Amino acid sequence: MSEDLGKLVLRLGLGGLVLFHGVHKLLTGLDPIKAMLTAHNFSGSIAYGVYLGELVAPVLVILGLFSRIGGILIAVDMLVAVLLANLARVAVIGPTGGYGLELEAMYFIAAVAVALLGAGRLTIGAGRWN
Repeated sequence: MSEDLGKLVLRLGLGGLVLFHGVHKLLTGLDPIKAMLTAHNFSGSIAYGVYLGELVAPVLVILGLFSRIGGILIAVDMLVAVLLANLARVAVIGPTGGYGLELEAMYFIAAVAVALLGAGRLTIGAGRWN
């Protein structure tokens, strides 16, 4: 039971915190992301994938429904975010000693953990993809 409770805490923490980013983008739009994509010679329409990684995936992770897929989507979202907007901070240590990409790294690591561990038994979904 404690293993399932640990998975629930991981899912709620990861999904809940990433969902804030998705809701913000839903309310304010994707124009900054479209601009970053076009600056890197990608189509701005790819920006809509952010909604998968920051809205759909966190909800899946929170509910424990296809949580492994949700974890993979969040991990990919974090990699793309680092490549598009934060690559300059990959080798940076901040003034207080923290890694320059610690938030992105923590989300990525937690997402990979959810993808590998699954949702556990404390979920609305049941089956091998949870």
